[in-house]
Amino acid sequence: MSEDKKHAGAIAVDIDLVRQLAAVLDDTQLTEIEVEDGDRRVRVARKPGNAAPANYAVPQPQPAPAPAAPVPPAGASVPAVDTAGPSAEDDADAVRSPMVGTAYLAAEPGTKPFIAPGQRIEAGDTLLIVEAMKVMNPISAPNSGTVKAVLVENGQPVEFDQPLVIVE
Repeated sequence: MSEDKKHAGAIAVDIDLVRQLAAVLDDTQLTEIEVEDGDRRVRVARKPGNAAPANYAVPQPQPAPAPAAPVPPAGASVPAVDTAGPSAEDDADAVRSPMVGTAYLAAEPGTKPFIAPGQRIEAGDTLLIVEAMKVMNPISAPNSGTVKAVLVENGQPVEFDQPLVIVE
């Protein structure tokens, strides 16, 4: 049998094209690519299992909770608890977070915070920033007054409707 008849139905494979398509798969992290040129069609696919393994964060062990405070014997006096922080009724008038995110008290790390307790502010002044989905959202004062308390720390995660700042 002649060579011409043996390969008559076979198509010529452009190895350079296949290599270029494989490089596109590597560059784009795709699992499959297909090109068509007239009646010739080339498809290059990679099994999803060949992708790089995912990196997973392993939770760090947490320290055991502190033991409960001892119960005083019957008849003993209980010392008063200092509640210097804002009370629940103060929270009713607090500026609250409009979203879930991370609170930042300054525009950039190492710079002066926007506000401090005792500071006089005007309506519209920036109190802090809440970052949500890589977007920095300034939280503005709804009215003029004096900052009574800042209820969050820099870099602290905050929840929707969480009290952030008390302004009197």
